[in-house]
Amino acid sequence: MQKFQNNFKIFIAFSFLILFVGLTACKQDQQNRIITLEVPERPIEQENVLQLRCDPIPTVRVAFIGLGMRGNEAVRRFMYLEGVEVTAICDINVNFIEKTQKLLAENGKPAALEFTGKEDWKKVCELENVDLIYNCTPWYLHTTIAIYAMEQGKHVAIEVPAATTIEECWQLVNTAEKTRKHCMMLENCCYDFFEMATLNMAQQGVFGEIVHVEGAYIHDLRELNFNPPGDYGYQGMWRLDYNEKFKANLYPTHGLGPVCQILNIHRGDKMNYLTSMSTKQFGITEYAKNRFGEDSDYAQRTYNKGDMNTTLIQTEKGKTILIQHDVTSPRPYNRLHTVSGTKGFAAKYPIQGIALEPNAHHFLSQEEMQKLLAEYEHPIVKEVGQKAKEVGGHGGMDFIMDYRLIYCLRNGLPLDQDVYDAAEWSSLVELTEISVNNNSAPVQVPDFTRGDWNKLNKLVFMEHMKEQNQQ
Repeated sequence: MQKFQNNFKIFIAFSFLILFVGLTACKQDQQNRIITLEVPERPIEQENVLQLRCDPIPTVRVAFIGLGMRGNEAVRRFMYLEGVEVTAICDINVNFIEKTQKLLAENGKPAALEFTGKEDWKKVCELENVDLIYNCTPWYLHTTIAIYAMEQGKHVAIEVPAATTIEECWQLVNTAEKTRKHCMMLENCCYDFFEMATLNMAQQGVFGEIVHVEGAYIHDLRELNFNPPGDYGYQGMWRLDYNEKFKANLYPTHGLGPVCQILNIHRGDKMNYLTSMSTKQFGITEYAKNRFGEDSDYAQRTYNKGDMNTTLIQTEKGKTILIQHDVTSPRPYNRLHTVSGTKGFAAKYPIQGIALEPNAHHFLSQEEMQKLLAEYEHPIVKEVGQKAKEVGGHGGMDFIMDYRLIYCLRNGLPLDQDVYDAAEWSSLVELTEISVNNNSAPVQVPDFTRGDWNKLNKLVFMEHMKEQNQQ
């Protein structure tokens, strides 16, 4: 009996040892299975460009490259800005050039230099009478043009996403640090009225400690993707090609940008890793069959892009971010914009609402919410919001974005969005693809600041007059 008891004790001890070793190995495996990407060392001659200041430009001379839906509309908005000159326009579509020249003439502006060759964007970047390149080309040209422009001594504003690969993200960061030129991604959703109000509320502690945020780009683009050249759509149908080549989140920044600002990403916190999952593709093939026929070329093409992509991100400080992407489902437009804190909650879609303690189980009444939004209206919106609504551009947020870009350049101030924002937000294009292709494995989000993510405390919108008054 004694021998049996001793053997039993040995068995139990050995079992616990195996369990302990197994749990330890499991924990190590969980740590090691995060897919990591190399973070190249910063060249010795480079420094970060956090809160980069450049010489003031009293009159900003702008060249627009790409005059399709976004480009021509941007030129129209610039007609309402002070201190700008449109000196050059560039597009391979001559009709777009003529349309933009007509717009300039109707607003009493001199004709801009015209460039229509496939490689003429290089000539535009080399012009001496240009301070800012405003890049509204297809995605595959965003990084290429931006890098060349900065190397030619120009500041750059790039449509979203600024890059589609991690390599391109690093190219943008390194070029901006090397040339000391501004590189801003034109993330207009950061300037929408509700987003700016909730940012102001978050910065003033209304929601308490922000714990979780959500953003999305859910927008039915099937008709636009399939509109042929010459019609209202994407020139050359370039966007449709991406639905063949990629599975995950092609367009993360509209939902991600505003909530990253609320979480102070690279201004006191950083994104550590993500995991991403996509549905299979259903909607785009069905649409192609219904519109063009089952035997059509469009219906026979292989589209890899899953209808819905869902991504979860964890930050250094233990916050979480949910990001979604769906452009092929028949559902209402939705960017989510959800903010959840220890004292309150806000959401913009599908129903706009704010809930605060002590009665956070229910949304505030419409009257109470509007009163709160008025109280926390962002100072920039107070300054230019009414004019923005009159000028338009996605309800006015595009104009606020352009206004701030030009205001900061004219006054030698740091821009609201820097190159690290452009890289971080755009990096999800490839990072989500990696995760989806690896059974939703966690993927590390590179620190594009190379360790400088906590040198700033929060996002600050620089104001020239306020700074003057404080001096």
